[in-house]
Amino acid sequence: MSSAPLPSRHSTSSTTGLQNMKIESHLAQIGSVSDTVTGAVSLPIHHATAFRHPCLGQSTGFDYARTKSPTRSVLEDAIAHLESGDAGFACSSGMAALQVVFSLFSQGAHLLVSLDLYGGTYRLLEKVLSRFGISATYVDTNDLDALEANLRPNTKAVLIETPTNPLMKITDLEKVCRWARSRELLSIVDNTLLTPFFQRPIELGADIVVHSASKYLGGHNDVLAGLIVTRHKALSEQVAFLHNSIGAVLGPQDSWLLMRGMKTLALRMERHQENALRIATWLAAHPLVEQVFHPGFETHPGYAIQRRQASGNTGIFSFKLKDARLVEPLLRHVRLIAFAESLGGVESLMTYPAVQTHADIPEEIRRRVGVDDRLLRYSVGIEHVEDLIADLSQALDAARQ
Repeated sequence: MSSAPLPSRHSTSSTTGLQNMKIESHLAQIGSVSDTVTGAVSLPIHHATAFRHPCLGQSTGFDYARTKSPTRSVLEDAIAHLESGDAGFACSSGMAALQVVFSLFSQGAHLLVSLDLYGGTYRLLEKVLSRFGISATYVDTNDLDALEANLRPNTKAVLIETPTNPLMKITDLEKVCRWARSRELLSIVDNTLLTPFFQRPIELGADIVVHSASKYLGGHNDVLAGLIVTRHKALSEQVAFLHNSIGAVLGPQDSWLLMRGMKTLALRMERHQENALRIATWLAAHPLVEQVFHPGFETHPGYAIQRRQASGNTGIFSFKLKDARLVEPLLRHVRLIAFAESLGGVESLMTYPAVQTHADIPEEIRRRVGVDDRLLRYSVGIEHVEDLIADLSQALDAARQ
């Protein structure tokens, strides 16, 4: 499903001269030919923060690690290539990446933002950036009429999550990015849930892509990181200035861990989506489950859009129980599945958004979009699907007793 070659105009040090390879090969080869001195297949980690200058007025290209680091640079080149962008920027977390991007905007700026939004992004906008005069309106970003109705003279950008977290709503990226460009707005897409393996928003018209790389890109619940990819050189220069000035950069050890995780992204994403669809289908038929939100279902309102703009589905979905009283015993009785926040790792995790990931969103807003006290989000890992179904089955049986 995902074997289309990446565009040849972008190069990385790990794939020089092999630009027509499929994405699986690009992922596996990240950093593998970067060390030309020793020929090390596993990229060495450069912990240095300072670098000698050959002489006055000359530089090796590395001066101070906040500005540029050898290990981080390989990661940044790789994600720029994978997302078909001009430049990549590795940050200390997904929230740090968003802070750098939001710093493009000045006091008085207004943003249009996906209504079904990750709670941490809402918190950053409403409790931090609002203090600096930046405001946001939350709309269904797939509804052009709603976007147009909420457009203001000071609107500067539209921020899109697709699929959204946790209700898996889909936005037609090509349509909305075209609209944004016609209104001279930046289009920013959070691609955390699909990764460039399944979806490449810049190819669909986006200006900026962000990732919480702690999730599927890292894939092992062991590294905290965020990534930014920019579409063109002028935008890259602006983000590079902010990235360096703010200092929200990723250290060399975490850069290496992230690259190591990304090498197996293709294998993991295939297994994640296969397991998730199987389990979502099983849950949809369970008598204690009222509704399952998965864009791979033909009944999902965004199914056709998702099929058109992405080559696969993510490994998370959400489901709503028929009775809120079932939530606590279900979470208490799962054994293989961990009741834990985060998503995208090889281990299966289940989250209760109303009190965890979306706790900072006011209750009336949560309930309006459907994040109520019966909703659970399931990040399906790469375990054997029959073991995961068996764990859910016994936990649901125990919950109703």
